[in-house]
Amino acid sequence: MLPPVSADGEQRARRAAAAAAAALVEPGMTIGLGSGRAVWAVVEILGDRPGVRAAVASERTGELARAAGIEIVELDGGAPLDLALDGADEVDPHLGLIKGGGGALLREKIVISAARRFVVVAEDAKRVERLGERTRLPVEVVRFGWRDTRRRLSELLDDPVLRMAGDEPFRTDEGHVILDCELPGGADPHELGPRLQCVAGVVENGLFLGLAERALLGRADGGVDVLEAGG
Repeated sequence: MLPPVSADGEQRARRAAAAAAAALVEPGMTIGLGSGRAVWAVVEILGDRPGVRAAVASERTGELARAAGIEIVELDGGAPLDLALDGADEVDPHLGLIKGGGGALLREKIVISAARRFVVVAEDAKRVERLGERTRLPVEVVRFGWRDTRRRLSELLDDPVLRMAGDEPFRTDEGHVILDCELPGGADPHELGPRLQCVAGVVENGLFLGLAERALLGRADGGVDVLEAGG
């Protein structure tokens, strides 16, 4: 396990990863932007980049992108996005990801799937040897009958817990709720993901597998480690 990183070190790591990600964006590109602090750091940098347009995966990202002067576009089914940039809660050695800590996993997966390329931008502290090592797996479910969905999910995942926002259940931008679950240590994520999607009431899960071409992982010293798919 990596040692704890100070707040200043975490910020340096995030900014380093964001700068490396922003360097991939060329004027005139139409990109996809996910959510989270690393992506928002990219947005700050891209505000000075002419002609960049973006489809966004969360309302908060959209607000920040507009404020930075980035034109927001809808996913209209036309040409694919040139590039998707998004963070991750965990990154394993094979570029398998757990995402959804911020609650935007459904929209993030849609935006990523609409892009020709997907690059992860995150801090080195998000690197793990096994998915689920430090983070629960978010599963987005419809509100109707969510307790029964939780009962059925518990046959595949351990201890599904309803995510709360204060005294109320957390609601995604699409109006769904999230169950945060323990990923069993011996589980095969590639086998588990499709089984989760077959549970009635499940909208999406936070396993993002086989989607990223590389991960840019910022370090506390300001450097960036690059993980390549198949590397």
